[in-house]
Amino acid sequence: MNGDPRPELPSDKDLDDMCRQLAAVVDEHGLSVATAESLTAGNIAAHLGKAPNAGSWFCGGIVAYTRAVKHSVLHVPDGPVVCEDAARVMAHSTATLFGATLALAVTGEAGPDTQENVPPGTVWFGVVDHGTAETEKQVFSGDPEAVLGATVEHAIGLLLRHASGRRTPSSTGVV
Repeated sequence: MNGDPRPELPSDKDLDDMCRQLAAVVDEHGLSVATAESLTAGNIAAHLGKAPNAGSWFCGGIVAYTRAVKHSVLHVPDGPVVCEDAARVMAHSTATLFGATLALAVTGEAGPDTQENVPPGTVWFGVVDHGTAETEKQVFSGDPEAVLGATVEHAIGLLLRHASGRRTPSSTGVV
């Protein structure tokens, strides 16, 4: 995406800045992060891996592009894979597989054609934060490249929001 003349797409610099912020916050709070990606095909993990000290907080990621991998590796139940349940299960499985305190999963349809009965641009996000799952649906507009860019940016933003939304153990009295 770097050097892309399309201003509506996030630049690599913008994404790298977000990842630097995430790195500082997860380091401060002693968090570990893992990802499961379908639609984004490893693009989120690639950005996280470039962040400062990624080797100390980024456990890794799974690119589960096919249904078979989602079902066999991430334990997504039979049925649609672009749905809330799939995103939740993908995030839980990833947190468990990597032992991560914060796991993010994305599954969606970039278009223009779709394999499931959802509009192009439909993306489900799953986040597991210390064992608690949250899901979110977004419908992004534009061509597949724009949907991919918006998905990566939103995903990193979700990780940053979750990581930033906690207090340090010393401020809460909880260890």
